[in-house]
Amino acid sequence: MLMMRLQRVGRKNDPSYRIVVTDKRTGVKSDKHVDRLGSYNPKTKNFIIDADKAREWIANGVQPSDTMHNLLITQKVIEGKKINVLPKKSPVIDEEAVKKAEEEAAAKAEAEKAAAEATESDETPEATEVTEDDTKVEIVVDEDDPVDHSETAEESPEELTKRESEHSLAQADAEAD
Repeated sequence: MLMMRLQRVGRKNDPSYRIVVTDKRTGVKSDKHVDRLGSYNPKTKNFIIDADKAREWIANGVQPSDTMHNLLITQKVIEGKKINVLPKKSPVIDEEAVKKAEEEAAAKAEAEKAAAEATESDETPEATEVTEDDTKVEIVVDEDDPVDHSETAEESPEELTKRESEHSLAQADAEAD
C-alpha cells in the first residue's frame, strides 16, 4: 500500500522534510520512494507541494500519514477535519471551542444572576408589606385552659390579644380567691 508521508532530510537540530509517496513497508530513511511531491521546513514554516499531483495520488488511493493529512488541510489541498496526532494522554485542544464554551457559561451565569436579582426585587416589597388579612396566628390549645379557642381562630390579632388579656385577668382573680 502506498503512503504519502514526510521523509526527514535535515541535519541535526535543523529538521527539514521531503514530501514523498512511498510504500508503507519501506524504511523512513530509505531513498526508495515512488514520487517526490514537495518539501516542508517547520522552522521557517516553508511548505512547498505540487497540489495537483497530491490530489491525483490521493484519488488513486494513496493514504497520507496523519501529520501529512493535517498539513494538506492547512494548505487547503484537501478538505476535511484534522486528525489528532498527539498521544491519547495529551489530546488536541480546540481553543475556539473552549473559548466558546467559556463565553456560553459566562452568559448563562449572568442570566441566572439577573433572574435571581429580579426575583429578589419582586419578593422584597411583598415581604415588607404586611396586612391584617395576611397574618396568621397559630393557636396552641392547652387541655387545662378553660377558654374555648375554636372561635378565636377566625378573630383578628387585636381581638385575640384582648381576649387573652381578659383571660389572664380572670385567671389572676381566680388564684387570688
